[in-house]
Amino acid sequence: MRGIPTASLVIGIASSPAERSQLAQLLGGTDACLIVSSVDQARAFLAAGAPRAAAPAVSPGQAAMAEAVGDFGTPSPELCVDSDRRVLRWLDREIELTPLEHDLLLCLVGTPEQVWTYERLHLEVWGNEHLGRGSDMHSVVRRVRRKLARLGARAAIHAVRGVGFRLALA
Repeated sequence: MRGIPTASLVIGIASSPAERSQLAQLLGGTDACLIVSSVDQARAFLAAGAPRAAAPAVSPGQAAMAEAVGDFGTPSPELCVDSDRRVLRWLDREIELTPLEHDLLLCLVGTPEQVWTYERLHLEVWGNEHLGRGSDMHSVVRRVRRKLARLGARAAIHAVRGVGFRLALA
């Protein structure tokens, strides 16, 4: 097919927010990349039909977002963390996040329904081991819950007593 310009798209699959971020850095030199969290999401993207003219390119920063991607880069109506702008998005509404809120949500949104232990969250978000009663973590979770409510998001952070937290999407 000589003479017909083709565009390249790299699709990467990484299940955790940390792996998606690392993959986005590795693919930083590509013209367009899409990073999803499962094979099913990649299949849904590929099955969406023939590419439209001027399909939006996904930057490495956008690819690092912990979001489910629907038809050609349009976010599904799920919760989305935009790491470039440090905002939480639900449908067409956004709210700013502090660095700790952002990092906590990247963990929870990247693996909804999975329980994150206090220890694992402390290591991922604060970069150290969980010590003491965890009031620092509970404070961040309380602020994030308020922001979810202000967005009207159908998602909630549930405490698993004595274990940790999980994100439940309604």
